[in-house]
Amino acid sequence: MSEGVENGTIVRLSRVEARVEPYDWGFARDNAERIEAHWARISAGKPAMFNGRIMLQHRAAIRDGVFEAGYFEADYAAFMTWRDAGHPGPVIRNGFAMAALRANDGAFLCGKMGDHTANAGKVYFAAGTPDREDARPDGTLDLAGSVTRELGEETGLRVEELGVGEGWTAVIEQGRIAFMREVGIDLPAEEARALMLERMQHLDEEELSDIVIVRDLAETEKHDMPPFMRRYLAHIFQAG
Repeated sequence: MSEGVENGTIVRLSRVEARVEPYDWGFARDNAERIEAHWARISAGKPAMFNGRIMLQHRAAIRDGVFEAGYFEADYAAFMTWRDAGHPGPVIRNGFAMAALRANDGAFLCGKMGDHTANAGKVYFAAGTPDREDARPDGTLDLAGSVTRELGEETGLRVEELGVGEGWTAVIEQGRIAFMREVGIDLPAEEARALMLERMQHLDEEELSDIVIVRDLAETEKHDMPPFMRRYLAHIFQAG
């Protein structure tokens, strides 16, 4: 089911209702050797890359501003193989939450992924594909909690230092939905960047190599930024 969820759209949502459900993903079941070989290639020389369990989205609908989604558990290696193969088979999406972090001078603050990561050099907001840590005991998926958890894990910022907005802006693409939540920090961008860079030196696991300040749309072209990030920033800058 994919009701009202159209690739290429940006949709404002009041909330996201996500549940973990049983699902038989044929791609993962039928391509074990292909997945193993692909993972060996992309993880070679990157010992920090870990084939953990993640949550992918198989069911999606938007009704009255509410995004209703079903997620299932899969191997990260299977997801990466499927993604790099061009998203074959029934509609599956990586539906993840992102902290659209903005300083008090209006600039956005993005992370640059470290060379040891799967997306080395890419520039985007703090985020993570949902996993077991985001699953509540009642079977729902805590995407809102994922926003501040991932931001803290990647930058060292604490919840009490942030202003977390309400609702979401969904950027919908083939194979991906970025659920953007506005997060503010009451510092100018340069001070916020310096704070994050200092905190990052003391993290258990450093995923980011830098913090990038984006003040306007032209600056997005200077970085290796995924198209969905540029689309979101264009949407916000043009609206503002």
